[in-house]
Amino acid sequence: MMVTVIAPVMALADTPVGTWLTPPDAKGIVAHIEARPCGTATCGVIARTYDSRGRLVRTPNLGVRVFWDMVPAGAGVWTGRAFVPAHNRTYPGTIQVVGDRLTVRGCYGPVCQSQVWARVN
Repeated sequence: MMVTVIAPVMALADTPVGTWLTPPDAKGIVAHIEARPCGTATCGVIARTYDSRGRLVRTPNLGVRVFWDMVPAGAGVWTGRAFVPAHNRTYPGTIQVVGDRLTVRGCYGPVCQSQVWARVN
């Protein structure tokens, strides 16, 4: 007789943990953001940056934390703090995972901006 044990496992697609590709900035630079657990929350750091031809480049933002203290707030949604390097500001932030996409949103008062990142792994 064969016994199969099935343990509940959170699917990778249901968590922000992993590596995410940002859209290009004004200079055509894209970044890989590595999202990892940090204590009881999730944090994301700019791990690598690439030019418009896909070549690895060094930028001043390498190693910069772009979100932190992200804690679950509902189905696929996390809330915490977000840093926008282009503004050099920190905002209350939200990240939402839907499949292989991560929507990152920050608001300053009534004005909000967001980006959609693609899962790399």
